[in-house]
Amino acid sequence: MRMPSPRSRRTLGLGLAALLAPTVIAACGSATHARTASADGARTTAAAVTPRDTAATSGSPSATASPATPTVPAQRSAPPSASASATTAAPTTAAPGSGSAAPSAPSASASPSGHTPSGSPTRSHLVLRSTASGGRTVALTFDDGPGPATRPILDLLAQYHAKATFCMVGNEVDRDPAAVRMVLAGGHRLCDHTVDHPQPLHGLSHDQQVHEIADAEQTILRAAGPGAEVPWFRAPGGDFTAENEQIAADHGMRSLGWSVDPRDWARPGVPAIVANVQQHLRPGGVVLMHDGGGDRSQTIEALRQLLPWLVAQGYTFDFPAGG
Repeated sequence: MRMPSPRSRRTLGLGLAALLAPTVIAACGSATHARTASADGARTTAAAVTPRDTAATSGSPSATASPATPTVPAQRSAPPSASASATTAAPTTAAPGSGSAAPSAPSASASPSGHTPSGSPTRSHLVLRSTASGGRTVALTFDDGPGPATRPILDLLAQYHAKATFCMVGNEVDRDPAAVRMVLAGGHRLCDHTVDHPQPLHGLSHDQQVHEIADAEQTILRAAGPGAEVPWFRAPGGDFTAENEQIAADHGMRSLGWSVDPRDWARPGVPAIVANVQQHLRPGGVVLMHDGGGDRSQTIEALRQLLPWLVAQGYTFDFPAGG
């Protein structure tokens, strides 16, 4: 076989190289483009989750954006990043100097508009509605006196060795101070029922309420004589408020309510008064009745029936709690 000359082999090699060059160049170019696109894509993906990208998508230009970087469409179908979700869920707090303050919570020191007695905060005291001893005892209380019914009631109580508490009105005490001493002589106790029984008590100014409570106490004590005490205050109509309870407490008195109101003040008839007490009284109860404020003949007759009934039921007579 005839071998080609060296010159012919060189010419043949150059010819083959010329034929193969476009294919090789195209392949290399494709590989290089693929690597470049992949790297750019990775850089773009990484940039998409950075804070700067978040700022950029919200309308602020990115400080690192390069004109040479290909523009990538926003990834609307992609879920928000964890940092973006946290930012959205967190409550908005205005930064110092930002000019927009978050709503402030009500101040813990805010107080109601009601009057607070000077020197001490308004507080609610327990309104007493039971006897001091508890058990099968009853506390009889009489309001609005002294009056014409006071002495007949004292006589009935003495017959049954019963003790009671008399809630007295200051103006009535001025009319009959001797009745106060008779109450104490019978072993009974005293209660402040204001100067002139205003209703509603809470409608008065603070100073007027102080006058009604404090001056009534002083009037009762003057009539009672040395060593007397007024342990309780009873608001007219049971109109107890934190304010008048505090005034009473400032003067050493506890607020006294009741657990049974037979409505004898309305004069419903003796049977109705008796039945009301018998149906509603429970051991340790406080019964409200009246020895003043009008005609109390029904009260006297009802008491004449109730006292023996109470004894027959095994009740003993006690004073209210706090006395």
